[in-house]
Amino acid sequence: MSEGNRRMIFTTTNSVAGREITGYLGIVFGDAIVGVNVFRDLFASIRDIVGGRSAAYEKELAAARQAALESLLEEARLLGADAVVGVDIDYATVGQNGSMMMVTTTGTAVTLGPATG
Repeated sequence: MSEGNRRMIFTTTNSVAGREITGYLGIVFGDAIVGVNVFRDLFASIRDIVGGRSAAYEKELAAARQAALESLLEEARLLGADAVVGVDIDYATVGQNGSMMMVTTTGTAVTLGPATG
């Protein structure tokens, strides 16, 4: 399988079931910062008052999370990793009045031995 087609394994655990970790390549990071739209904020505030979920915010959050994970994946691939273990995703608001949302992902890039079983 070519390097570009190899599927990266992500896990929040410190091991990969059925695989032995053969090398630790280092901590990898991925970040994404998205701005918040004033009109979307207004409609989200109204929705908060009347109840329900804010689909606009959920969509932005999902896009930021995906971008941060893709950045983590790219960094791990550059190191030659087979997997990233101990993946953690954190969220924060940054900027003036919390006008931007930041998603940060971290994990440990590792190499794996062959599958057992």
